[in-house]
Amino acid sequence: MLGISLSAFLAGSRDFAVLFEPESRRALQGLFWAGGRLVLSILDELQPQFEICTPSATGWSRERLGGLPEIGVVDVWPLDRHSSESNGELLANVQDPLTPPSLLPIERGVESPTVLKQAPKTFNADGLVVTQHEAISVDGERIRYVQTGPAGETGDAPVYMSAYGGFGLAVKPHYNSSLGKLWLERGGTTVQANLRGGGEFGTRWHDAGRFAGKKLSHDDFAAVAADLVRRGVTQPKRIAAQAGSNGGILITNMLVRYPERFGALFCTIPLIDMRRYTKLLAGASWIAEYGDPDKPEEWEWLKTYSAYHNAKPGQPYPPILIATTRRDDRVHPGHARKMAAKLQAMGYEA
Repeated sequence: MLGISLSAFLAGSRDFAVLFEPESRRALQGLFWAGGRLVLSILDELQPQFEICTPSATGWSRERLGGLPEIGVVDVWPLDRHSSESNGELLANVQDPLTPPSLLPIERGVESPTVLKQAPKTFNADGLVVTQHEAISVDGERIRYVQTGPAGETGDAPVYMSAYGGFGLAVKPHYNSSLGKLWLERGGTTVQANLRGGGEFGTRWHDAGRFAGKKLSHDDFAAVAADLVRRGVTQPKRIAAQAGSNGGILITNMLVRYPERFGALFCTIPLIDMRRYTKLLAGASWIAEYGDPDKPEEWEWLKTYSAYHNAKPGQPYPPILIATTRRDDRVHPGHARKMAAKLQAMGYEA
């Protein structure tokens, strides 16, 4: 991220100031102007940070917004709609798996913002904690995940795992009313994993989980499941995992590649058959993410994570629920129907 005054640029200067430089686990998420100041939204090891860069005749000064949570989702925007009316004051919306969305005014010179308004709490979070951890994937990459549930490790916690790992989408730990009420409040634990293919750590992270690397994002998820057991949180038969769309490839690969690490799987509106995905609905638009199965060299890697082609009879697969709809205009229901039919023909419960 480079900065220079317009007048200096038009006068021929190319003396840009470096305002942000990405690192391996630090990525720029967005930016905006407010009251003559440039606000940068950054994820640093999944921690939301906001840096304010102020230009002057002598250069740029920098400061960081304080008083914001280290784990959770934080969105910041100008208080005033029009930049000509802005004095630099900001609004922030913050939330985490145990805290509903809360609106905070951020005034200049005030380090600890107060809550202006908060959405209703839909479940009882007493005794629950949110923590961050890391698993080590098959190639040594560190995989971050957020765990929410009762404090302390019992070795037998019922765990609900989820992830996405695709299209440069950064998955953040947000407040989920249904999971809170139906799972956390009843003593369950949730785990949200940040897999390669997502955007949590910038372009490098996304590229590492594209094309042939998509298989690595699946290894990442399996590594998190194994880490939960290693840490004494739970045991494999107590882990249920769910994901949809791009996550359908993930869940069906857990079925055929890592069945010993899960007790149950839930696949929603899934992408599964990587041989024909480009022929169905919006599939052709995803070639830049997965590759083209009509090119033999690309089918070579696609077939390694096309679970429809890799399912085999007589394996210790956990039970899987596959759900779809005829109303989705992106992922064709044929993926789910074909996979369910093949598993049932092999004698599995699906």
